[in-house]
Order: sequence, then C-alpha cells, then structure tokens
Amino acid sequence: MRYTRHVSLAIVTVVLLAICVICLGSLPLTAQSQGKMAQKVLLEKAVELPSEKVNVKIRQVTFPVGFKTPQHTHEGPGPRYILKGKLEVIEGGVTGTYGAGEVFWESGIPMTAENVGSEETEVIIIELLPVK
Repeated sequence: MRYTRHVSLAIVTVVLLAICVICLGSLPLTAQSQGKMAQKVLLEKAVELPSEKVNVKIRQVTFPVGFKTPQHTHEGPGPRYILKGKLEVIEGGVTGTYGAGEVFWESGIPMTAENVGSEETEVIIIELLPVK
C-alpha cells in the first residue's frame, strides 16, 4: 500500500509538472524576448481645433456591401480608420479609395462614402467637436 501511494504521488507530481510546463509555455513572452515592437505612422496632420476644449466622439460604423451614403457632413472633422473592407469617399470633388488598415482625414465638408468592396466595410470614425 505504501508503494502504491508513492507511485500515485509520483504520477500526480509528473502530471502537475507537465501541466506547469504546458501553461508556462503558453504565457506571454517578456518584452525583451519578443523582439522589437513594430510601429508605423498611419496619419499625421496639423489641425485647427474648433475650440479650446474639444469633445472627441468615436463611433464604429458598418457599411453593407454596395451601400452609399447621400451627400452629408459630420459634426466635426477627424481621422477615419478602415477596419475591414473598401470605402470610396468623395469629399470636395476629390475621390479617395481606402482599404483595411488605412486612415484618411475627413474635413467636415459635404461628402459621400460608398462600400465598393465585396464584403461589409467597418470604419472607426473619430470626430473632434467643440464642447457645447
């Protein structure tokens, strides 16, 4: 019986050790062991703010395939980031087409936006608004 208890304890120890090795192997690496962090500037623009204090509004918008907005304006200018899909924007007579990972600046003048891709287009809209 004593031998059985030692064997059982040994098996439990090996199993626990294996679980620890598996878990530790899946832990995030330290910053030093991961290598260098990659980054790139997506948009840099000097802007004139609408007031001394600014209200920042961030929305996520999904455009169905083929959807086109009527001509419209937004409350405030700001960057727009394409999460997925392909969006054609006409603003001030200038046409731009943007895909996933791209950023464009919307000035707040009349514009249209159309999903010209083959899937839904998701956009993060950041507006810089005067505080009311």
